[in-house]
Amino acid sequence: MNIRFLGGAREVGRSAILVNDRLLVDYGMLAGEPPQYPIDVPEPEAVVVSHGHLDHAGAIPALLSGDARPAIHWTPPTRELALTLARDTLKLHGGTLSCPFTETDVRRVTEVSETHGYGETFRAAGHEVTFTNAGHIPGSAHVLVDDGDTRLLYTGDFHTDDQRLVSGTTARPEADVVISESTYADVEHEARSTVEERFVESVETTLWEGGTVVVPAFAIGRTQEMLLICEAYDIPCYVDGMGKRVTEMLLQYPEFVRDPDALRRAKSHARFVTGRNGQRKRITEQRAAIVTTSGMLSGGPAMTYIPAIRSNPTNKITLTGYQVEGTPGRRLVETGSAEIDGRVMPISAQVEQYDFSAHADRDGLRAFLDGYRDAEILVNHGDRCSAFAAELTADGFDASAPENGETVVVGE
Repeated sequence: MNIRFLGGAREVGRSAILVNDRLLVDYGMLAGEPPQYPIDVPEPEAVVVSHGHLDHAGAIPALLSGDARPAIHWTPPTRELALTLARDTLKLHGGTLSCPFTETDVRRVTEVSETHGYGETFRAAGHEVTFTNAGHIPGSAHVLVDDGDTRLLYTGDFHTDDQRLVSGTTARPEADVVISESTYADVEHEARSTVEERFVESVETTLWEGGTVVVPAFAIGRTQEMLLICEAYDIPCYVDGMGKRVTEMLLQYPEFVRDPDALRRAKSHARFVTGRNGQRKRITEQRAAIVTTSGMLSGGPAMTYIPAIRSNPTNKITLTGYQVEGTPGRRLVETGSAEIDGRVMPISAQVEQYDFSAHADRDGLRAFLDGYRDAEILVNHGDRCSAFAAELTADGFDASAPENGETVVVGE
């Protein structure tokens, strides 16, 4: 089996892996100014997508911009999320060199789409493929690829612990080679229950003191997790941005959610922001949590809320996810100021960061990979892939960290 890395090797973002020059697994983009895409535009016979996050599915329509029409295989939620992301990318970058696809390409995606549930084996480009629950976001999948000689397990992004939105992965399909993400290979997550308790106590304190809490959150997965927490602790909250559409969509696929009834209650508990008639300005003067995109303060309604609450030290900004270097969120954590719409603003409101990660940490990664000591491990999707591969090798694994552009031959 030949495995060519087109993106996501020794980096987080633009994941893309070509198997046997025929089957493409993921085709994402790395958000930024400008966005970055995989190093090549292949012409696969079929495409398999692990989950609906921008860095894994964000560039899928670009594969249909020429004459090729490969079938695209994914779970139903991943299909919906990928199309939502594509339309959002068009809104932000459409018609510019920063966007490699058009509205026509997005329409073509719907024409070649084929959806599959967990545990359902299907044929794609001469391979047998099976999805199993990866425990990352609704619809996220480990991808098992069998070419008749070699069984490849592509972990995608995964979590071994339960979240309120989805259950942790328990799937351990047999494999000869594993391509493993390593995002948090050097981190040990605090217990989720402890993180929740600190977050809730902080928010409740601010609301009791008369302040407002802005909760920047990724639209897919994180927004729903925060709404579930707010409902569970009866915290008054609003939700704004793409997370509104995603929440409504996920309720259409209850089999991919850990507790559909809880998600329905969370949606009813939250007040959805329309943005009309100065509504956002009025909300910032209320004692409530505002769950809003973007999670790294790089766009979305957060651009309205942060300037409105920034000067009052009673108010609070609670970042709920990793802040990539160079983003306004990272700058806020490091300097106490944020660049909003090109202006650097000092922030007097309190700033806190919470680890609500949907990825396995160091212990989770090691526990997962312990089931594959006889397999070849290819480490990707991380900032320190080489170091983690070396650590695994020292512990007796056959592990390496390929580079983008590299082709690895396995199973011979």
